[in-house]
Amino acid sequence: MESAVASRTSLSEAARRRMLAIRGEPMFYARWDRALFIHYAADPDILQRDVPFELDLRDGCAFVSLVAFTLVRMRPRVGGKIGEWLLKPIATHEFLNVRTYVQHAGEPGIFFLAEWLNNRAAVLLGPRSFGLPYRFGQLAYDHGRDGNVLRGMAKARGDHLVYEGEAVRERFEPCEAESLTEFLLERYTAFTQHRKHTRFFRVWHSPWPQASAEIGVTAGTLIASTGRWWKTAELVGANYSPGVEVWMGRPHRLRD
Repeated sequence: MESAVASRTSLSEAARRRMLAIRGEPMFYARWDRALFIHYAADPDILQRDVPFELDLRDGCAFVSLVAFTLVRMRPRVGGKIGEWLLKPIATHEFLNVRTYVQHAGEPGIFFLAEWLNNRAAVLLGPRSFGLPYRFGQLAYDHGRDGNVLRGMAKARGDHLVYEGEAVRERFEPCEAESLTEFLLERYTAFTQHRKHTRFFRVWHSPWPQASAEIGVTAGTLIASTGRWWKTAELVGANYSPGVEVWMGRPHRLRD
């Protein structure tokens, strides 16, 4: 039992060591609260055309995940109460991420095809600082803490995402080691591109406490706007987590 638990936390522990190996990390603390992951398989050849990094495939398959969650109490590591007060306007709001799975120089990570936020100030800061593809949207989530209710809506420029479902287990546990769920959830590096600049930043958190979920997507035009991959997409599963406390690293310029 101990060896199984250790194997399920090894990715998290390695990510913590990587982050702390860089002086001045982390940059922020926060909570990613009530996170729903909706997973799609996609044609890797079509998806690769819209992704500037090498796709990280699983048994030859490419994946894209929608991640709907609430960012809570983001604050700087230094600066105390004054620093937290200065960051308060962008400290808590909803996110909708559309991410795929990539690797660079042997390090697995994620690449964001699009991200919607309902905070206009944060939308202005993300692309220039971290190279993130932030867009403003109307987001409304009803995620029960125990996952018995999982409903959400996102709207931007006339396009919509609407989903509804529930978690199918009452217990939230770390992903099974080397499982597809671990491959999709336990990612600790983000690679980004804004104009000609490529960057990366790292995060750390304890392994996601999660349960599988049954989700129906009744409107997906918002996600269709993120690329041609959507025409080949097949819904393959979902996971729900009550959330994790997170360390967020600073952006670093990526060099070949």
